[in-house]
Amino acid sequence: MSGYGGRRTQAERDVITVEIGYALCSALFAAAVLFGAVAGPALLFELPDLAEKSLLRAGLALAPVVFVVRVVSVLLRLRRGAQPSQPGRTKPDS
Repeated sequence: MSGYGGRRTQAERDVITVEIGYALCSALFAAAVLFGAVAGPALLFELPDLAEKSLLRAGLALAPVVFVVRVVSVLLRLRRGAQPSQPGRTKPDS
């Protein structure tokens, strides 16, 4: 944002929109991969009923958690990067 409490420029709004889209897409991919890794064997192979149900339930429980954690971590990274830790300094070693 330009200044404190000021309006965001179009470029800043575009960056936020792209980051939100990236957060959602990458979170969806991570959740799908995790679900496939956990519940995939139950869907592909003939397993005992208890193992099949347990793997499916574990996949269905873990996938949304991974989705939310990924979205939050990407959006918090965006928020942290908005303000420099040492205003006025442009190089990390200065």
